[in-house]
Amino acid sequence: MNIKKIEEVILLMEKHGLTEIAIEEEGVKIHLKKGASNVIEKEFQIVPPAKETSAPAKKEERNLVEIKAPMVGTFYRSPAPDAKSFVETGNMIKDGDILCIIEAMKLMNEIKSEIKGKIVDILVENGEPVEFGQVLFLVEPA
Repeated sequence: MNIKKIEEVILLMEKHGLTEIAIEEEGVKIHLKKGASNVIEKEFQIVPPAKETSAPAKKEERNLVEIKAPMVGTFYRSPAPDAKSFVETGNMIKDGDILCIIEAMKLMNEIKSEIKGKIVDILVENGEPVEFGQVLFLVEPA
């Protein structure tokens, strides 16, 4: 997370009259709190990414790979409401294919595949909020 993004969050807080906000993105946690004197106190915590988030976790019993949400946000299966979904159950995917979009703070983040395989299940509905680490897709590696 860069300083420009932090400044944007501060401006957003002021615009909407927020007194406190906490954000976690890419292993960095930021907690901003406006004190009584309207001074914004900043608290940063850098969390080293877990090994499991850098690559999909494997489901041992069926040899399925879980593709997890790398951030908190809103899950979208297609680039626009009237557009075709990026992937469907049964589709073959390869490394680098776009699987979905997660909207976080009005930014559209493309989530790309890190493996080659077949989509076995899509575990999230379009427009649903997702949590960091939540399983989005089950993939059978090819």
